[in-house]
Amino acid sequence: MQLHANYNIGNFQIRINWLIAACVCITVLSFARLGLWQLDRAAEKIEAQRTLEQEQRQNAIAIEDIPQGHLHPANPELRNRHVSLSGEYVNERTVLLLAEFFESQIGYGVVTPFRLASNGQLVLVSRGWTTGILAPDTPPYLGETSGPMTITAQIHVPTREGRVFDSEIDPSIWPLRMRGLQLELIEEILAEPLFPFEVRLTPDQPGVLARHWPAVSIDINQNLSYALQWFSFALIVLLAALLTSSNLWQLMKE
Repeated sequence: MQLHANYNIGNFQIRINWLIAACVCITVLSFARLGLWQLDRAAEKIEAQRTLEQEQRQNAIAIEDIPQGHLHPANPELRNRHVSLSGEYVNERTVLLLAEFFESQIGYGVVTPFRLASNGQLVLVSRGWTTGILAPDTPPYLGETSGPMTITAQIHVPTREGRVFDSEIDPSIWPLRMRGLQLELIEEILAEPLFPFEVRLTPDQPGVLARHWPAVSIDINQNLSYALQWFSFALIVLLAALLTSSNLWQLMKE
């Protein structure tokens, strides 16, 4: 059996060693398979996260049932946890967060206290975004909802890198306008304790506006980076084999 073969296609010439070609093919396919495996891992993570969120949404616990000892930012189970709240909005104490953007439009983030029916505690509920592009002397649309209700939301634990700008506000004018949500300041103005984190409404809840905050996502960047790496290796091996066994480089220079 001949191990070598020469082929000419116009000016392009290639000399194939079938043993080396087999090794190149095996190597390229191996690298490509590793890249596909990383993509599969990323897809599995996304599906697992979707399933977990669906289960949590269906089995959301009452927010007052969370033990006080669990309410600290270092608790990994607290971040984005689905909770249910029964009570009613305190619409007259809504807070507007300035310069919030949604679909490239400026507006307000709308945060309304929610008083729990069980113990009377106030929880700050982020209801979403409303436009700030309004005619003169036109108040922003707040989509207020009144009366007893049960809502579902996710606890938002701010990152340590998140920066909250100090606000100069007039506590006698409602809704309050703030540059960033400052729970301690709001607690001081309301003169009563708050749940230590804001919660963000899930879709289709009473009082929800445009949900402008980023969706909860999992970290698949490492998997995508590894996939790109393996595909790059496969391409490099294939290109190196082609250049060393043909006159392609010479044709490219000419």
